[in-house]
Amino acid sequence: MTDLDTELEAAAFRRLLEHLRSRTDVQNIDLMIGAGFCRNCLADWYREAAEARGIEMGKDESRERIYGEPFAQWKAMHQPEATAQQLAALAAVQRKHS
Repeated sequence: MTDLDTELEAAAFRRLLEHLRSRTDVQNIDLMIGAGFCRNCLADWYREAAEARGIEMGKDESRERIYGEPFAQWKAMHQPEATAQQLAALAAVQRKHS
């Protein structure tokens, strides 16, 4: 991997974060149903990458980096309770990929 590859990947990741931050109407459960990952997964992967490099990072800190604000604040403002239909769709996807 070249420095240019790393720069392009970092730019694409920043763009993904901007997009997700602007699309608060897209719920994490919908991302899980459609793509198999959500904002919380990205935060976990970010934290794991930091820890693999010897950087200590907590769950709250990694989520804030992904959400652009404290997770509790984002959740209170943008995340309604999952509907029965969403929960059923998630369960179906999880069964399919188990």
